Amino acid sequence: MNATTERRPTLFRRLLLLDFATGAITSLALLVAAAPLAELFGLSQRLLVVSAVILLGYATLLLIMQRAERIPRALAWTLIELNLLWVIASFAVAFGGWYAPTFWGKVVVVGQALFVLDLALLQLYAWRREGKVLSAPAVPAPAALHAA
Repeated sequence: MNATTERRPTLFRRLLLLDFATGAITSLALLVAAAPLAELFGLSQRLLVVSAVILLGYATLLLIMQRAERIPRALAWTLIELNLLWVIASFAVAFGGWYAPTFWGKVVVVGQALFVLDLALLQLYAWRREGKVLSAPAVPAPAALHAA
């Protein structure tokens, strides 16, 4: 592999991209259709818009991380923990008594929470497997590769 060859995506980086794509799409859907979704789900429009804004910020962070040369260990762990907090918050919304979601509201909130939980567990697995390499500083290529 020479200096101009693009690095192969790792499982962790692919999971960041999947997390980004699903978060960005969900966020845009919530922003565009907040009023009808709020009625369908039995949740407040404000909750959906605030969730969408949080997701947009989170998705931006994911894209930056996915494209970075190295991923700081603390940031990777924070990402996984944020996903787990999202799962807890989702179950609180569905069953905590602060909201009265409809049947479809509970199905969607619990369904996306289970997806995010799976994603967090896969990210944890991938980070444990690849984290030392992903967080290490880039090693300069030998001079012979640059001379060609």
